[in-house]
Amino acid sequence: MRLVIAAIGRLKDDGERAIIARYMKRVSSGKVIGISPVTIEELPESRAGETNARQADEAARLLHATADCDLRIVLDERGRLMSSAEFAEYLGARRDEGVKSAALLVGGPDGHPASLTGKGAHLTLSLGRMTLPHGLARVVLVEQVYRAITILSGHPYHRA
Repeated sequence: MRLVIAAIGRLKDDGERAIIARYMKRVSSGKVIGISPVTIEELPESRAGETNARQADEAARLLHATADCDLRIVLDERGRLMSSAEFAEYLGARRDEGVKSAALLVGGPDGHPASLTGKGAHLTLSLGRMTLPHGLARVVLVEQVYRAITILSGHPYHRA
């Protein structure tokens, strides 16, 4: 199953970019378990004047960039909380069901519109109840994807 992380905005911090690159390298060189490749699509932030317009514009960009994906997981602070093991189990189950590609959607500063977090998503996932800076949320997401892959492959990285 191919994973696409589609995110609004570009990372500006070299430290965040380096951490993400390190985990992406680990993902690509890890054990083959049917989840690869993992790619990141960075999309521009909307310049619309109003929040609703920005959200709609960015949602359209995310949907367009992931139009060929069978499954959409939308990240939102009001989403479902999962442990790392539960997230791994979720991804593994979708892989085993024959899902060919899944998208993980990271919104811009205004978040996602209800149309995307509701019926537009197969899963709305929260990384936690605290609001995270955009770049840090992406670091956490990429690490959790790597962790999920190691859990599914029996690698000792996850020691819970």
